[in-house]
Amino acid sequence: MGQRSPGGQGTGRDPFFDNAKLLAMVLVVAGHAWQPLKDSHAVWSAYLFLYMFHMPLFIMISGYFSRSFVLKPEQGKRLLTGVAVPYLVFETAYTLYGNAVDGRDNDLSLLSPWYLTWFLAALFVWRLTAPLWRVMRWYVSVGLAFAVALIGAATSVSGILNLDRVLQFLPFFVIGLVLRPEHWQLLRARWVRIAAVPVLAGGAAVAYWAKGRMTAQWAMHNHSWGELHVSWPVGVAMVLGTTACSLILSAAFLALVPRRRTWFTSLGAGTLCAYLLHGFFVRTAAWKGWFDAEFWHTPAGELAVTAFGIALALALTSYPVRRFFRPVMEPRMDWAFRMPLTSRPKTGRPPGEAPVPAAGATAATSRSTGG
Repeated sequence: MGQRSPGGQGTGRDPFFDNAKLLAMVLVVAGHAWQPLKDSHAVWSAYLFLYMFHMPLFIMISGYFSRSFVLKPEQGKRLLTGVAVPYLVFETAYTLYGNAVDGRDNDLSLLSPWYLTWFLAALFVWRLTAPLWRVMRWYVSVGLAFAVALIGAATSVSGILNLDRVLQFLPFFVIGLVLRPEHWQLLRARWVRIAAVPVLAGGAAVAYWAKGRMTAQWAMHNHSWGELHVSWPVGVAMVLGTTACSLILSAAFLALVPRRRTWFTSLGAGTLCAYLLHGFFVRTAAWKGWFDAEFWHTPAGELAVTAFGIALALALTSYPVRRFFRPVMEPRMDWAFRMPLTSRPKTGRPPGEAPVPAAGATAATSRSTGG
């Protein structure tokens, strides 16, 4: 998918967004690698800090690049091949792999996303609803999205398509939909970039202080208030508070992202590949008890695991890996779709003459995907 610069100038992919996606994916992989080490105060704090903004950041960017989605035929095709098919493949693969390696004995249920695949299910739902949010005034759409998120947090709806996360993360997607290029330009102001450093440092300090005072589940948005044992006033306050923190930290992070091409810019095109593949590595390490050794629970071991997460993210976003997995991540599947009208061979009919439908053919309009 081509990306235009936030300033609307030029064509092709914008290095700013590729840089942001790559750096955020490094944080995602590192955060998952830290999971077996959360008995450490420092690791738990870093884990909470990252989870407070790295997925909201990804989701807002996904929303921003879904602004033109209106379910045109080509857009519908890309939605199916780029989101639905990878979901089906990796939901099946993770379930079978977990059963084989860890003896989990999970049923293969495509309606119950497991581990990483919830994001693809959520993205599919969010993108389908994008045209509805876009027709409203921005404050109506954002306000309604927050109302939906609060309903999702108040009730337990995780049985189907991980709807708790779909609903609770929805405001970030809608915020991305209503953002315009000039909003991204605000992050270039010198004072914003200067302020970003103490903001991120303050966020990390608060996360360190929060150990023992709150659960990290508030940042993951996958539990209802009942499951977290809080009343609705506390739940509303926590949802609004954590959302504000996520937005502030995301803005601070983006303010520091390089806007020029760097040595890692091209890797930003492979973030979906890294997202879907790294789980096999980090879950295998956890299932096999590779992190049980005392060394990994020392500062040196924690730094080594962090370095492993960074290296894994960079390796899985590399071009050779993306090219190898392209048939799964970006299948063409032309055989499954009707030939676009503009690609059909000329019939030699005079202009304006209606075509003769083939036997059994219908006049249904072909669907497509986009974003």
